[in-house]
Amino acid sequence: MPPQDEQITVTRNDEAGRYEVTVDGAIAGFTVFEIDDDGRAVYPHTVVDPAFGGRGLGSVLVSAALADEAARGTTIVPLCPFVVRYLERTEVAGLVIAWPEVRS
Repeated sequence: MPPQDEQITVTRNDEAGRYEVTVDGAIAGFTVFEIDDDGRAVYPHTVVDPAFGGRGLGSVLVSAALADEAARGTTIVPLCPFVVRYLERTEVAGLVIAWPEVRS
């Protein structure tokens, strides 16, 4: 878990096509999304900088990103193994998921 005195934020960066998690203003990780021809957000990849590892930031990041997608009414396609595992363990209220035919 992150120390209580750290400022952690998750923001959507449409220009870069990703959600970013920052710790005290430094980008600690991101999850990439690509909008497909059907208007769905495809999530192929999530990265947390090893310098920020072990703090649960990946879960903080993905939780906020998927909650935002649910609020936007976006259907998501989880391809990233981290996002898939998160969704297998956690229900995100209102999130519409289009599972790929072949799941890893």
